[in-house]
Amino acid sequence: MEQVIVYVASAFSKNSAGGNKAGVCLSGDMLNPVQKMEIAAKLGYSETAFISKSTNEVADLMVEYFTPIEEVPMCGHATVATFTVLRELKMLTKNNYMIETKSGNLPIKITDDMIYMEQNKPQFFEKINADVLRDCFDINALSDKYISEVVSTGLKDIMLPVKDLETLTKMKPNFEEISRISETYQTTGIHAFALENDRIVCRNFAPLYDIPEESATGTANCALASYLYKNNLMKRSIYTFEQGYSLNQPSEIQVTLEEHNEMIEKVTVGGSGFIVEKLELFV
Repeated sequence: MEQVIVYVASAFSKNSAGGNKAGVCLSGDMLNPVQKMEIAAKLGYSETAFISKSTNEVADLMVEYFTPIEEVPMCGHATVATFTVLRELKMLTKNNYMIETKSGNLPIKITDDMIYMEQNKPQFFEKINADVLRDCFDINALSDKYISEVVSTGLKDIMLPVKDLETLTKMKPNFEEISRISETYQTTGIHAFALENDRIVCRNFAPLYDIPEESATGTANCALASYLYKNNLMKRSIYTFEQGYSLNQPSEIQVTLEEHNEMIEKVTVGGSGFIVEKLELFV
């Protein structure tokens, strides 16, 4: 058996608390996919990131992302967790990096307290009638004002507008139905949100990938910012999303949009993080 050092870091934390935990392994070059999956399963977090040498001349390093059951193309919170670990270990030598992922080469920017990750330009797919999604929750939670839509800035998610914040907080997911819908529309899951005054509060469900509910999601909130902007629900250059309250893991995700002639040209997600623990695993 081989000994592997793995860090656990919390990404998109709010006031140095909460956030979404991810595993970070600096020894990706030494491990095969089966071992990476085994480590991700042992940790049990929604994603674990593995760092390796880049296979192209553009990127500084390669990051691969594994859930407990499979590899995924990219993950926002695991990327923030990765650079949180690299920064805390004083392994960073500059403020701007390029990482190689299965979703392409993505720029990273590091400041004193935030890590920013550029996403792909948004892609908009099917609009989904509320009747199709009504059985995903135990109550009639969906807003009649806005229509759901599949959006991606790297991973496809269903943007699900909910009536109000109270409904969002109380609703209970039907994981079997959410998995069925996710499979039908080939999405990671459902990203439910409510708008209240100036707040945007979210809950994210991805049971198809063995993630019942996630406390902070970078890619899904980039998709949500793009959805809000395109549909004229809330047009801003900087969005702040709140997530994780139902899991007692309050999280804050910042998304920046750059547009030209009302077309979104660039999407960036940012957040802070901290190392939770260092582990020794055997694979």
